[in-house]
Amino acid sequence: MPDTADKTFYLETFGCQMNVHDSEKVVGTLMQQGYRQVQTVEEAGLVLYNTCSIRDKAEQKVFNRLSDYKKYKAQGKIFGVLGCVAQQEGKRIFERAPYVSLVAGSASYRNLPAMLVQIEAGNRATGLDDRETEDCFETEYTARTNPHRGYITIIEGCDKFCAYCVVPFTRGKERSRTSASVLAEARQLSNLGYTEIQLLGQNVNSYRDPDGKRSFAELLTAVGEIHGIQRVRFTTSHPRDFGRDIVDAIESSPVLCDHVHLPIQSGSDRVLDAMQRLYTRDEYLERISWIQSAKRDISITTDLIVGFPGETEREFEETLSLLDLIGYDSAFTFKYSPRPNTPALRLDDAIPDEEKSRRLAVLNEKQRSIQTHRNKRHLGQSTKVMVEGKNPSRGQWIGRTSQIKVLNFTAPDGAELKTGSYVDVRVTTSFPNSLVGEMVETGG
Repeated sequence: MPDTADKTFYLETFGCQMNVHDSEKVVGTLMQQGYRQVQTVEEAGLVLYNTCSIRDKAEQKVFNRLSDYKKYKAQGKIFGVLGCVAQQEGKRIFERAPYVSLVAGSASYRNLPAMLVQIEAGNRATGLDDRETEDCFETEYTARTNPHRGYITIIEGCDKFCAYCVVPFTRGKERSRTSASVLAEARQLSNLGYTEIQLLGQNVNSYRDPDGKRSFAELLTAVGEIHGIQRVRFTTSHPRDFGRDIVDAIESSPVLCDHVHLPIQSGSDRVLDAMQRLYTRDEYLERISWIQSAKRDISITTDLIVGFPGETEREFEETLSLLDLIGYDSAFTFKYSPRPNTPALRLDDAIPDEEKSRRLAVLNEKQRSIQTHRNKRHLGQSTKVMVEGKNPSRGQWIGRTSQIKVLNFTAPDGAELKTGSYVDVRVTTSFPNSLVGEMVETGG
């Protein structure tokens, strides 16, 4: 470390919202250990990458980044790899990038203080947990990067073992926090002025209270009852564990947002079975019917994969038909990519990449058309948005609705709004990926 009196670190985060929130907790832990965060690699004594391995070539991206920066090793900088690539590649990272000093998977972050002592002494440190760990990474030192929206991880790991997914191997088994600890953190956030809380988990609705006090739906309701909290979101749900009580909770609590993200991945029963998704198309549609029959207009978003090994053209068309049947408000779409250690690696009938690209283009075009149609239903409606910022070049404020839709809007007489405040906006224009409107009155 160049100067132990001024321990500086740079942290770059790849991947999902879980990784982003993990980084908030890592940053807080480092600061509690006397480190100061800086914004560039050049300023840092400790350089960390919190990595994601969910997509193809993710690990290569990390090694390329490390290779770019190995020139800094001569300056005494210390490098560390955190997260899913660290857990997936393990000590092989030391072989491929010998200038790395720290390799730690997400399930070992609770041991960061001890690992920091090791690398400060010039040694290597490794934190790699197997799937037997029961521990969650809870810390009071979380460094929140958003002053208005607070993230709370309520369940870590995954037990679903979808055939294409590396997460069960990189984040360990499912382990939930007690509802008491979750509610205590939510109350702390409220006391600090946060008004929106988002509950996180690889399968957030697979939550099981270790104390047996609250179901996931009951926990949602309880968080929504905390004084000062105006919005509660949750992601990502797994259809297998999605119960009707979740919809009932959304209906009964105005604080719970009008949005459910429910990944389907494929519209074909055969492909779903090959993916080991643990539900059928009809079972998924039953859950969609619960959401669509609610008294509130709940937006539905999803994840979709095209080109899974053996997927026929007819099976791909079954996915397309599902889009027409449900009418998703948005979708995250991907080409299948083989991941290390996953069961899908053993499947035959790989789809050529050019065909996967074609299917993805067709899927995206259909979904864009659906979103264009779906967003028109908001024209003329007034809705409450949280102010997230301003686009000076357009003279518009940027907000997000309860349905998690971006709504760009103008304020009367050039009024200056406070980020994190809530205002009512009337929608005047719709686009496939956003809405435009005019503020009609200032809210709390």
